[in-house]
Amino acid sequence: MCVIVLLWLCLASGFLLALLIHKLSPRFQTKHEQNPLFLFFQDLIRYGKTKQSKRDYWLHKLDVPKRWFWHFYAVSVVWNGLLLVLSLHLKLQNQSYPQWLTYLLSFLCGMQWNESQGVGSLFHQLDLGHLSGTALFISASLLQHSSLVTLARLRTGNSGTVKTFDHGVPHGGWFELVSCPHYFAELLIYVSLGLVFGGLSLTWWTVVSYVLFNQALAAQLCQEFYMTKFEGYPRHRYAFLPFVL
Repeated sequence: MCVIVLLWLCLASGFLLALLIHKLSPRFQTKHEQNPLFLFFQDLIRYGKTKQSKRDYWLHKLDVPKRWFWHFYAVSVVWNGLLLVLSLHLKLQNQSYPQWLTYLLSFLCGMQWNESQGVGSLFHQLDLGHLSGTALFISASLLQHSSLVTLARLRTGNSGTVKTFDHGVPHGGWFELVSCPHYFAELLIYVSLGLVFGGLSLTWWTVVSYVLFNQALAAQLCQEFYMTKFEGYPRHRYAFLPFVL
């Protein structure tokens, strides 16, 4: 099995294990709530509004500011932009990938990397996977955008300026089904890319499994926060996957 698949499987398994442990933790919370290891685990899986209000001093030392996330996006834009340019050169001009990239892909995939050269026009290369994946990508992106707009409006007035920093209960749209439709949309976006790849990329589906368990854990914590903070929070809502979880 290639290195990159093992990496994503390890990450996915870690979040699945964390989700299962968290689901079981209420049974042991009273007995172990002062255990440093239990406190560290609970603090490790939480962020933002789901962080516990009372935290030991040493746990605060492990926090990083949100502004650090710009590194992630900066690297992603540069790296994926480079890959996009190289892929377009391959498809449109039949130019080979640079040797350093083929070596890197061969190492990560555990096999000799064979380039897939363009065959005819881009239009003739389109298939059902491309079309369905693109349609799902657009639909999921619109769902994510509308969900984030709904959340933003809980804190803003008609003018768009921030009126409060308190949390509120979102209503309307997919929020009537799940507590975190923006997380569900994130999963659908990754699934849509898998369809565009023809559904045959094992590596990508391990990435999807990581996103599934990562977002499932985050959604579970968000739903628990809402139910704890708002007494009248709708109990019929699922956390993440409609009618499933």
